[in-house]
Amino acid sequence: MKELIPSTDSPWIPILPDLKIKYFANFISEKDSNRYFNCFMNLIPWKQDSIRVYGKTYDQPRLTSLHGINEKSYSYSGIKMYPQKMTKELIEIKNKISKVCFTSFTSVLLNFYRDGKDSNGWHADDEPELGINPVIASVSFGEERFFQLKHKTKKIETIKFKLESGSLLLMEDSTQHNWYHKIAKTSKNIGPRINLTYRKIYN
Repeated sequence: MKELIPSTDSPWIPILPDLKIKYFANFISEKDSNRYFNCFMNLIPWKQDSIRVYGKTYDQPRLTSLHGINEKSYSYSGIKMYPQKMTKELIEIKNKISKVCFTSFTSVLLNFYRDGKDSNGWHADDEPELGINPVIASVSFGEERFFQLKHKTKKIETIKFKLESGSLLLMEDSTQHNWYHKIAKTSKNIGPRINLTYRKIYN
């Protein structure tokens, strides 16, 4: 696995086959990042859904919450989620993203990684209700975690880079159809992380 170090350019755009991502470090100030983190950790109605893998049921290794500007549901890994109303803080961040990404996001899936044992396995955000070539905007607060990427079909070395607190990662075009991504577990003693993934639901 190869670790990439984002350049100081904003956005940083790595050049890899079938991949279009843009990484904005310090997209949200440290002060606002701390404010959002504390707000979401304490006020979001977190829950732990169960997932079924190879006939066995497990608790998801993280907490989640779905919020939207409408009542459209979202399904993944056998889980069907119904949105809560977007808070003013979630709308503030959505409006800030709209200044660098011209997509009308309708929902945001929040993930709460309580410590290094919490994770998100290999997957792609390619569910039918997201449409063709979905744009995913990922904002991170709290502890830094490695974001890993591997190509679905080509023999390309798996890569990773750190998602910093206050950063924005945009995944665009055919990225979801050609690449998997994940947040792996770590044995290090680390603090919590909250991740917001904005998306547009068409169903």
